[in-house]
Amino acid sequence: MQTKIEKIDSSSALAIKIIETHDVDSLDFLSFREKLSYANISHPEKRMEWATARRAIKDALDTLYIPYPGFFKDEHGKSHSMNGNGFVSLSHTEGLAGAIFHRDTPVGIDMDIIREKILRIGFRFLDPSELDFLEKDPLHYTLAWSAKESIFKCQGRRGVSFRDNILLEPFSPDATVIKARIRETDYSDHHYTVHARVINDTVLTYTIW
Repeated sequence: MQTKIEKIDSSSALAIKIIETHDVDSLDFLSFREKLSYANISHPEKRMEWATARRAIKDALDTLYIPYPGFFKDEHGKSHSMNGNGFVSLSHTEGLAGAIFHRDTPVGIDMDIIREKILRIGFRFLDPSELDFLEKDPLHYTLAWSAKESIFKCQGRRGVSFRDNILLEPFSPDATVIKARIRETDYSDHHYTVHARVINDTVLTYTIW
């Protein structure tokens, strides 16, 4: 997957960037609070992931002609803009970081490398009905995991179980849209449409509330 910036519609955009080192000048757009957070990250790889994700947000916002407001995380680990406007979600996987922004509606984004080992842990995050329709295929399982991760980030609260509370409708390994709903929570029976892409060995999913 190459660096990608995409305007989804007039209110939303996403950006996926290759994780790399960033000099101080390239991060001058960060808020003072974010610069402090960045300075306190000691691990080199974490610093690159964090900075690249912020660059991705900046690119998505630039596509929508929205000034960068700075972002912070709440007690649930969900990112929010410092001026209270818009909704954002971040993700990173091996070598890539990404972000999605929407002016008016919660969003969730996820990226995952397709790996064989996911077949061994499917029972931990999949409902029995999902195990019935999923093929024993790492791609199919990774799509299911990633879709649930995007939904989890979109709803923005801890305590929601991938296996017990997020239920996927049957979909094929080549699906570009995955339907799902939240059950048995405060958002019971809220329905989601998750957009899915497979690029090389990476699954990308995102959803808009």
